[in-house]
Amino acid sequence: MVPFAIGGMTIWAIAGLALLPFRDTLATHGHGDWLAICLAGFLWGFPGLAVMIKHDANRRRRHGE
Repeated sequence: MVPFAIGGMTIWAIAGLALLPFRDTLATHGHGDWLAICLAGFLWGFPGLAVMIKHDANRRRRHGE
């Protein structure tokens, strides 16, 4: 499950970096929030990552791995 959380965070980070050069154009066309949405998606990935790490640890403990 951890790779999914890391993958999601990576996608949000890449999307935000890809939109960064276009921030003025986005703001002009009323889409200035897109960068904030990418940042929020990336930052919300940290609690998700923590949950997935805990979940994987509990699953390994239950299955005796």
